[in-house]
Amino acid sequence: MRRSVSSPASILLVTVCFLAVAFYALPQIVAVVRGVATRGWEGLPVNGLAEGIALSLYTTALSTAIIFLSGTPLAFVLARRRFPLRRVLQVIVELPVVIPPTVAGLALLLTYGRQGLLGPALMVFGVQLPFTTAAVVVAQVFIAGPFYIRAAQVGFASVPLEIEEAARVDGAAGFALMWRVTLPLCAPALLAGLTLSWARALGEFGATILFAGNRIGYTQTLTLFIYNVWESRIDGAIWASVILLALAFVALLISGAFARRAEAIYR
Repeated sequence: MRRSVSSPASILLVTVCFLAVAFYALPQIVAVVRGVATRGWEGLPVNGLAEGIALSLYTTALSTAIIFLSGTPLAFVLARRRFPLRRVLQVIVELPVVIPPTVAGLALLLTYGRQGLLGPALMVFGVQLPFTTAAVVVAQVFIAGPFYIRAAQVGFASVPLEIEEAARVDGAAGFALMWRVTLPLCAPALLAGLTLSWARALGEFGATILFAGNRIGYTQTLTLFIYNVWESRIDGAIWASVILLALAFVALLISGAFARRAEAIYR
């Protein structure tokens, strides 16, 4: 017998879902409405905004490229190979997703700082990472990379092995098999993960401010710009937040479209 949509269980389900959606949506809607209603763009300080947007787009582009180049082989190995401590390695790679960003920034500083583990060795080659634009990219890769690696791992694991075996019979092997068969089949999943990773890198704050600092034009991304102007020009900070929300919203829409495409292929 078909359950009535007006049953107590259905009403409870709808109520809980409505409250959950409201919890997530309301703060975002309020921020957008407040920014538009108060004409927050008029309170935006000229100094630092353009630089923050440009630096965010520049560093996230670099970090996304690095994540793709380094994360794709790692995701493939984690998805297709079985070896001792594989699950431990996977947890270590995904750990930056859940650790506090400030802890991540401190860990990066302890590793690559002047007095860190690798800092003196880097200084020998004239490389100084902390409080530079390169440090922004490193922080973004460290925080956002696991999002792509996880999505790519699922993508590689979803490719039917029969298709690759058939390609091997036809003479494809090694890099040719990966480039012509596996990657095209994984492309939607990889693009979904890459877009999600870019959105996470765009919103990175805690690790960046600890490891890279907050210098206009060098390390002050859009998120740090919002933090910088919050106390002096709240309306300007709100409108800058609206810009960040819009960019992230579009990125998530694109990521979702790729994810649905991947599901249609693997189904």
